[in-house]
Amino acid sequence: MKRAARWTLVVMLGLTALAAVTIGAFMRLVPSDQELASRISAAAKESLGVTVTVRSAHLQLWPQPELVLADVATVQDQPVSLRLLVAHPDWAELLRRRLSLRDVEIDGAVIPQLSLLDLHVKPAAIDGSMPVPMQQLHFQHLTWITRYGKELEFEGNAFFDPDGLPRQAELVRSGVQPAPRLTLARQGPDHWRVEMQLGGGTANGQVELARDKNGRMQLSGKLAPHDIEVASALDSFKAHSPVSGKASGQTLISGSGDTIGELAGSLHTRTNFKMAQATLLHVDVNKAIHSLGKDHAGQTALRSLTGQMDTQNTHQGMVIRFTGIQAQGESFTAKGEAIVAKRHVDGEMTVDLAGGLVGVPVKVSGPLGREHISVAMSAVAGEAAGAAVGTAILPGIGTVLGAGVGRAVGKLFGNESPQPDGKAAH
Repeated sequence: MKRAARWTLVVMLGLTALAAVTIGAFMRLVPSDQELASRISAAAKESLGVTVTVRSAHLQLWPQPELVLADVATVQDQPVSLRLLVAHPDWAELLRRRLSLRDVEIDGAVIPQLSLLDLHVKPAAIDGSMPVPMQQLHFQHLTWITRYGKELEFEGNAFFDPDGLPRQAELVRSGVQPAPRLTLARQGPDHWRVEMQLGGGTANGQVELARDKNGRMQLSGKLAPHDIEVASALDSFKAHSPVSGKASGQTLISGSGDTIGELAGSLHTRTNFKMAQATLLHVDVNKAIHSLGKDHAGQTALRSLTGQMDTQNTHQGMVIRFTGIQAQGESFTAKGEAIVAKRHVDGEMTVDLAGGLVGVPVKVSGPLGREHISVAMSAVAGEAAGAAVGTAILPGIGTVLGAGVGRAVGKLFGNESPQPDGKAAH
């Protein structure tokens, strides 16, 4: 027993010595914090095409490998920044002198949408060829700044398969109730189940991500928006809706690109929607008609609102097109089409009034919220009704479904990228 104990002690001391030598050898290979920050800054500049500053960086190997970066930012008018990033490399891969990340945590980030257009992203790589594998990503307190300066906070996580695509993912709009939430679950090599909660309703379905013969990614999918309360959905993204009510329909999704960013930048959706018992929140059409346009303050109940809406991501934002719009109120019906781009609306509609004015042509144009209404007749009553319908219906439904469904799906897959034929945006 004594001999066995001695041999056990010898083996333990030997293993301890070996571990100490191994750790010492690795520590000699670990750069200083200042050198590490300089290396990361240079690599980030090479990958992004802009100067990147790193206030501090630290790499430790014991008791577990850990890389910590603090206050990383691009040098831009509106910097893209990370407050704290913590990554844990895989020990076994480090022993093979290869980098593979078990998990990455980001706490605090600011991403201005317009600043992304100045980045020329190249895939992170090892030996200039293979991307750095990552098993899990978690982020919180991530602030997305829209092109119009609205700050939206998100949190989420993703688990990746060896091919670099998400096995599961979740994106949540933080700090609002009900919180918009989007989840992905992989169901095959090229298929994912999509579940979205928005405005008290859902938009569930499937998407497919495949590659054509040239290796270009092709995205397609179908969603079924159901009972989405449009005013609540817009409010959760710091926007105001002139119409309330629950929207349902069917949405087709498509896009293509050589990178995830290009794919998101090309995202197109087509939605056939319907709303029952909707309400125009800022216009009383009946009051406008009876007062000959002098008074239109109030609300108007709509029996129904239907139509088709197309959204197209571009390097200047989202373009929204409406076709086949039909609205029915207590004392009027309206039909028409419009396009919303760069916060500007251009549309035409025909308003039929129960009081005998039938087929009144109405044109809507100008900045959202300050639209100009023109009517091809001198009847003041017709003009008042046209203004009420044009101002409230078209911008309202477009903002809700376009921003809430089309844009949310696009962001999940990446950031907007320049498109050669992009038009102005909403």
